[in-house]
Amino acid sequence: MSTIPRVSALLFFSLAPLAALGQSLGQCQRIGNDAKRLACYDALTSPEEGSLHSETPQDALLPSAQKEPDSRPSLLGSAWELDPGQRGHILRIRPYKPVYILPGFHNSNPNRFPASPAASHASTSAADLSNDEAKLQISLKTKLGEDLFGDNGDLWFGYTQTSRWQVYHGGTSRPFRETNHEPELMLVWRTDYALGGWRGRYLSFGINHQSNGRSLPLSRSWNRVMASVALEKNDWTVTFRPWWRIPESADQDDNPDISSYLGRADLHLVKRWGDQQFSVLLRHSLQSGRNSHGAVQLDYAFPIAGSLRGHLQWFSGYGESMIDYNHRANYYGVGFSLLEWY
Repeated sequence: MSTIPRVSALLFFSLAPLAALGQSLGQCQRIGNDAKRLACYDALTSPEEGSLHSETPQDALLPSAQKEPDSRPSLLGSAWELDPGQRGHILRIRPYKPVYILPGFHNSNPNRFPASPAASHASTSAADLSNDEAKLQISLKTKLGEDLFGDNGDLWFGYTQTSRWQVYHGGTSRPFRETNHEPELMLVWRTDYALGGWRGRYLSFGINHQSNGRSLPLSRSWNRVMASVALEKNDWTVTFRPWWRIPESADQDDNPDISSYLGRADLHLVKRWGDQQFSVLLRHSLQSGRNSHGAVQLDYAFPIAGSLRGHLQWFSGYGESMIDYNHRANYYGVGFSLLEWY
């Protein structure tokens, strides 16, 4: 379009919205999913959505990635009911983290002698473990109240449970090797600001408990005060979570050095394209030298049929589970998911 002579500029700017509308209608027509195609047409013809009706000719010439605001649905807005049309759902059960079963979960280095510096927290006999097991995760959340501080501030409760099942180890009656419980209470403030091309969507503070519910010498647990800052850009989201461990008395502390292994913060990046999702989780102790420990987890989900997805997972580092908080290994998982992040 930059080749149009200046003498035709007036005519060009007059016709540009119609040309852009025709091009956009063609893009809608090529969408295979009926509901998504209808939503595309609605977006073009609804002034409230900031469509072509409300654009200046100069706006119509910009690539869609440069237009503000982005007309695509907000991933974080939908997940946390941040936008006006999504408000008012109290005590409705919603997905939180992915829900999956990985029938194939391989551990490169099983922790046969789990131990903690706390008194009476070291195993004295070798655990009979198979390198191959299954991993399961369920995770849900619900909103307990909204607009607790004027017109902002939503209170959420979340619960995540992960289990490692020695299903292929018939010699030991196929026990559940480790199950971790993680309830949390979160106060979420809606935000809307720009930062380096990203849109800040929420800020949260909460209390998080994590434990494996086992007796000595295998008991592991901790409590944290956590903050979260979440941003999104197109089909990307990023969440940064720093936390502070709530101190415990020496006789109650199952794992006094857990912050040096399970860390003091994590960074979570999710990319969605179509029905596929890819995520990266980075966690670190935020210390140097001998206390510099961390972990990385990669997950990839892809459609199979309906809501069923294939799910691949790779973890490397410390703390894949509570019992292994100070144990380093690589884990490789393959299986299925019913719910993903978005």
